[in-house]
Amino acid sequence: MAWVLTLAATAPARADEGMWPLDKVPVDKIKAAYGVTLDQAWLDAAQAAAIRLSDGCSGGIVSPEGLVATNNHCVAECAQGLAGPGRDYVRDGFLTNARDEELKCAGLQAEALLSIIEVTDQVRAAAAGKTGEEFSRARDAAMALAEVAACGGEAGLRCQAISFFRGGQYKVYKYRRYADVRLVFAPEQAASAFGGDPDNFNFPRHGFDVAFLRLYVDGRPAATPRFLKWREHAPTDGEVSFIVGNPGSTDRQLTVAQLETQRDLTLPFGQLQRAELRGRLTQFSTESGERARLIAPALASIENSYKAIQGRQKALNDKDFMAAKQAAETALRARIAADPKWSVEVGDAWDRIARAQVAALDLFAPVRQLETGAGGGSDLFYLARLLVRAAQERDKANADRLPEYVDTRLPMIERRVLDTQPDEPTVEQIYLEQWLLKTRELLTVDAPQVRVMLGRESPAALAEKLAHSRVGDPAFRKALWQGGIEAIEDSNDPLVQLVRRTDHGARVARAAWEKTVSGPVDTAAEKIARARFALLGDTDYPDATFTLRLSYGKVAGWRERDGLVAPFTTFGGLYDRATGAAPFAVAPRWLKARAKLNPDTVFDFVTSNDIIGGNSGSPVLDAAGEVMGVAFDGNIHSLGGAYGYDGARNRAISVSAVAVSEALAKVYGRNALLRELTGP
Repeated sequence: MAWVLTLAATAPARADEGMWPLDKVPVDKIKAAYGVTLDQAWLDAAQAAAIRLSDGCSGGIVSPEGLVATNNHCVAECAQGLAGPGRDYVRDGFLTNARDEELKCAGLQAEALLSIIEVTDQVRAAAAGKTGEEFSRARDAAMALAEVAACGGEAGLRCQAISFFRGGQYKVYKYRRYADVRLVFAPEQAASAFGGDPDNFNFPRHGFDVAFLRLYVDGRPAATPRFLKWREHAPTDGEVSFIVGNPGSTDRQLTVAQLETQRDLTLPFGQLQRAELRGRLTQFSTESGERARLIAPALASIENSYKAIQGRQKALNDKDFMAAKQAAETALRARIAADPKWSVEVGDAWDRIARAQVAALDLFAPVRQLETGAGGGSDLFYLARLLVRAAQERDKANADRLPEYVDTRLPMIERRVLDTQPDEPTVEQIYLEQWLLKTRELLTVDAPQVRVMLGRESPAALAEKLAHSRVGDPAFRKALWQGGIEAIEDSNDPLVQLVRRTDHGARVARAAWEKTVSGPVDTAAEKIARARFALLGDTDYPDATFTLRLSYGKVAGWRERDGLVAPFTTFGGLYDRATGAAPFAVAPRWLKARAKLNPDTVFDFVTSNDIIGGNSGSPVLDAAGEVMGVAFDGNIHSLGGAYGYDGARNRAISVSAVAVSEALAKVYGRNALLRELTGP
């Protein structure tokens, strides 16, 4: 596999590679590659209309009245929550004719980036001279103070301090927050996910994976005078493309020792649990039609995650890929060693990171089961922990709190606590039982943390009790939130009690990890980052952090074995690919509308843009800044994009704007929505 790596120790990022922060877009490189000049007005317009969704997706504002285009798979949980017996909005779709039919998505929030504030010097000054856990605490406290200073307590804003380049830079991202987000349009699952898991991360695709939300303020559609224009002509082969969204997470700047830990420990550990959970969810889905409805979004999500991690593992198991990573790291180490100043400053940073990986072998299971992966995906557990920890942390000074509970983050936590609609108890029980079983298995029956967790109960019996916790009741959650620590301590709810009695063990596991693994790694990584900037310049892009980025590329297929993969699919290709059996069964609305549709309309298309999970729902823009499509996936070769970019075969997959327009008119009859998109 011919990998083009982004661990650019000795060279800048290659053409089309990079997820660029909006304050570091390489406009000269883009002009040289494609002859397109992105001026500040273009970038400002793109930033103003880009949306980050709290469910881990992206979107774009596409009308002056707060209309947001995103993916259908990004609104599946919302549609599920709005449905009920006899109403399956995931299977059948969600269509509206008027504003009063647009329904609020419980717990979903949206953010639009207002500004980026540099705070590197103040964060570094606060952590100077400190190491390990002390370094982490000082850094986190300084970042929390920077957030408070940037937002100033103003309602409707959220400020988030972000570490870039593994501690090489620190910036505060200031957002306008929308707490009222409503569902406008979602197609049926058979249309949005045509091809199902077999076609996932593959191309050709014929997925109508698009949905529309609306932002509301004070009960009315938000005024959004800066929005993206919806394009009314198809993309063309070779056309330049820009994707503006929020890629979730990449690890392209990890050391080889850290990549080996992911390959040998982190990824296999999680993948085994995903496989078991997928089996439980699949079995549940076969037991009745109602259970299939309840579990559909969760099952689709875990199947997607399982396949994505397979791609990551494949990249890390590729000998050529790892050899290239090692060569780049060796070159950077040699460059630093040759400089008298930075060789002293950096010292044995790589060796300290490697030693921390050895410690991670013993500490990973406890910290994952008790802290980072606690609850196993249960919404109820997630909400209960937010309630308990918020009550514990709110009375402390910001600098003394867990960083996720500082003042600037509490409004979002409160909204999640009050609005989130947990899964039905039978689904929650699956997640909770799986988590309890795996925790007992991995930490052993005799571990004090397991004894505290289970007492004399079996995982199955305890999970059944926990799944019927009153935490599922919004009124109960509101009372606990407002009642603070006294209400938490007085509660006899079994889930609140579980979180309380296991919280000490979780905090101990977290502290041990920070002291022995993440603290030393972060300290060493910052030294490497500072040396890299000093010697090579600040011309590269940082790893993805679910913050707004721009990627550039072009509409282009790729060579696969002995043939070429075309960059487009068409409406006609959808019907040619159909078999009549799921997941290749055409949705009834689409079967009925077949004669109305132009078979040559471009349906889905691929571009060479560098994206990753989190970019789902990102607008794909042309040179004029108009929406030519909505990104919803990557091809199979993009799965290694967490660690590197293969420019020859990495492709982003999007549904075209023209396909959306034609389907809204001829398949769904949503003429008012189409007029809002395209103008009168």
